[in-house]
Amino acid sequence: MITTDLTPGSPCWLDLGAPDVRAAAAFYGAVLGWEYESMGEGEDMEGGMFRKDGKTVAGLGKLTEEGARSAWMIYFSVTDADATTQAVERAGGTVRVAPRDLDDWGRMAQYSDPSGGQFAVWQPGKNSGFELADKPGSLSWTELYTSDAAAAREFYGGVFDWQYSDMELPGGGGTYTLITPAGLPEERMQGGLMELPKENLALAGGRPYWHPVFNVTDCDAAVAKVTENGGSVQMGPEDAEGVGRLAVCLDPSQADFVVLTPTES
Repeated sequence: MITTDLTPGSPCWLDLGAPDVRAAAAFYGAVLGWEYESMGEGEDMEGGMFRKDGKTVAGLGKLTEEGARSAWMIYFSVTDADATTQAVERAGGTVRVAPRDLDDWGRMAQYSDPSGGQFAVWQPGKNSGFELADKPGSLSWTELYTSDAAAAREFYGGVFDWQYSDMELPGGGGTYTLITPAGLPEERMQGGLMELPKENLALAGGRPYWHPVFNVTDCDAAVAKVTENGGSVQMGPEDAEGVGRLAVCLDPSQADFVVLTPTES
C-alpha cells in the first residue's frame, strides 16, 4: 500500500502534463471527484493542484515539451536529489531536468531510465508530497510497463535500493515483479513492473512507461465516467484475484491510468 509516510524510494507525488489544462481538470474532476485549484495562468504558466476532500493528491500543468505525449509523471521521495542524479547516471540513465529548487517546497529532478522510461524524484523541503493516498480518489499503486524487466530491476534497484518479489500471473500471463521500499515490510508494497513486448508499448513509441493506479469506490461507475467524458478504456473492467476490480483507461489526451476498486480485506 502507498501511504503518506513518504519514506525514501516511495512514491510521493505525481503530476499530469496536459495540452488543455481546463479540459483535463474537468475530466479528472468528473472521474475521480477531484477539485482543481489553479496556481496561475498565462503564456508561461498554466497549472495547479488537484484536491480530494480538501487534501492535495496530484498536480496538473500545461504540456510544453515539443513532441512529448500527455502522461502522468510519478515522483519518488529521496533524501538527496543530487546524489540520486549521480546514481542515475552511473546506472546508465539520462537526466532530463537537472536538480533544482522549487522555492522552499523542495528539490526536484526528472530522468529517463536506460530504456527511455521517464520518472522523477522529490527531495522534501517544506512540502513532502501528496496528502492523501490509498483512499478513494487517490494514488494506490504505481506500475511500470517495460520490454526488459531484468534491466529495469537492475537500474531502479541501483538507484532506489528497492526490494523485489515475483509472482506468476494467472493463465500464463508472465511474471509480475512487486516493489517495496528498502527496509520496509511487504505490507508497504508500492508498485510493480511487468515485461511486455515492444509492440504492446505503442502508447510511448515502444519505450517503457510508468502509470498511476487510482483507488475508486466503484470501478464500473468510474469507467462509465471515463467514457462519458471523452476518455477510453484499453482493458476491463475485470476482476483480478486478490487485487480487486480494475480497468486500464486513457483520458481524452491519451494519458494512461488505471482505476481500481480493491478487494476488501
